[in-house]
Amino acid sequence: MNFWRWLTTPDPEPGFTRRKLGRLLLRVLLFTVLATVLSALLRVVGLGPYLDTWWGTLLFVLALYIPLARFLNVDTFAPRRTVGAAARTGTKGKTTSAERRKERNRYAGVRKGPPHSGRRR
Repeated sequence: MNFWRWLTTPDPEPGFTRRKLGRLLLRVLLFTVLATVLSALLRVVGLGPYLDTWWGTLLFVLALYIPLARFLNVDTFAPRRTVGAAARTGTKGKTTSAERRKERNRYAGVRKGPPHSGRRR
């Protein structure tokens, strides 16, 4: 497996394992190096006085953090698919037949129309 795929693939293990924390640390270090290099390049170009203002710093941070937010949070906020499936199967045995019928008909895809004032069609 190549380095980039290893760095950007979510870890399926729950919690923060040693491997997951190592990858997170590596991502933060790469992000810091990228931010420092981009800031230095913008200062070389002549945008240093603008980067020293509050709005220049805000624009720089937003332009950098928004595209890279997913890269930084690959393992942190991974969806947990197994928790939802386990919760659904655990409540199945405690429902009555009326509740099961109501739940089954809820997703039937057909909505009943309003009553037609007692007429038959």
